[in-house]
Amino acid sequence: MGDHKEQPLRVGAAVRRRRRALDLTLAVVAERSGLSVPFLSQVENDRARPSRSSLEKVADALRTTAVELLAAADPACSVDVVRADGAEPLPQPRARSLVRGHHQMHASEFIGDHDAGREFQYRNDQLMYVADGAVEIEAEGRAYRLGRGDTLYLTGGVRHRWRAAESDTRVIVVAVAEHIEAVRDRPRR
Repeated sequence: MGDHKEQPLRVGAAVRRRRRALDLTLAVVAERSGLSVPFLSQVENDRARPSRSSLEKVADALRTTAVELLAAADPACSVDVVRADGAEPLPQPRARSLVRGHHQMHASEFIGDHDAGREFQYRNDQLMYVADGAVEIEAEGRAYRLGRGDTLYLTGGVRHRWRAAESDTRVIVVAVAEHIEAVRDRPRR
């Protein structure tokens, strides 16, 4: 009825915006990601669709996540419904964006575990809400265990990592989008 029409995601513009926001050349992103400059150029011009693995390499090189890039891929809408049953089934673990397009806020749902060794550090503040299961989070040298219904607020710039402590864990992360200057840049630790 009023749902956003489903179209294949085209991440090229999102990759280019992020690269330019960081003032990086394609050569630098290629070096960081291990992918070729011609391939990255094709991705940015939507002439090639990166695999999940390649998209994660590009995201890491751009200091963001594949989910963030995919969320920024669709054109922004003033009202958009993201249906739970419309998502393609992905192998565990899985992540899906709860907001499509280039917006001031970003929300993602993570189900199952992910790369627990990966460290995250975002420019702006974020909130983690445990909808089901439990997570263990390490932030600023302290460990936290959150159960169903618990939240954790992280100020922008805080380095952290997390992992699902139970197999059926579902975490919602809501954050101010990276392209927004919501807080003054803080010294990074």
